[in-house]
Amino acid sequence: MVELDSLPATRDAYDAVATRYAQHFTDTLRDRPLERALLAAFAESVRAGGDGEVADLGCGPGHITAHLRRLGLHALGVDASPAMIGLAQEANPELRFEVGSMAALDIADGALGGVLSRSSIIHIPPQDLPTVVAEFARVLAPGGHLLISCFATDDSAIPTQSFDHSVMTAYRWSPDRLAGLLRDVGVSEIARVLCEPKPTDKRQFQELQLLAAKN
Repeated sequence: MVELDSLPATRDAYDAVATRYAQHFTDTLRDRPLERALLAAFAESVRAGGDGEVADLGCGPGHITAHLRRLGLHALGVDASPAMIGLAQEANPELRFEVGSMAALDIADGALGGVLSRSSIIHIPPQDLPTVVAEFARVLAPGGHLLISCFATDDSAIPTQSFDHSVMTAYRWSPDRLAGLLRDVGVSEIARVLCEPKPTDKRQFQELQLLAAKN
């Protein structure tokens, strides 16, 4: 496995909080109807394109991977944290989970019908994100779909902004900049949704959901 310089620190940080994270974040879709709808649209798009396997990259304790399976997808979960993967396997023994790096996936070229990256890029330093999105494109089949989410910058003219995160430093991205990085590797934007924060949210940032397809 080729490691980004940032990967060991991210892996160790999430290993340390894995149990607490799983306890607090296994029902994150309950009060997010829009995100559930976007995941359903993603699933329908994958099935219409040939129903190939889908990788949930940065899957954490596997709750979203399990949701993708309930949507009828052949879902695989990948995460850099062995502790997270252990929890995912324990909670979902019927599903497949693997320890892996988003920058060097153990997946053949063009093997996937879909990639989900749900806030998994937030700890990728800006200089490394082109490598990661190129890997997303590599494993997608032509016509395969990508649904990627992250926090958005306050000003679209600012490519990235760092922010304090409870685990480690994280980054927000300009929607146009992220779409441009995808376009550079042959993945074209289909739609984007910017979700406003609720008054009770810890972070008062817009959240970007971007649906795209490989050319």
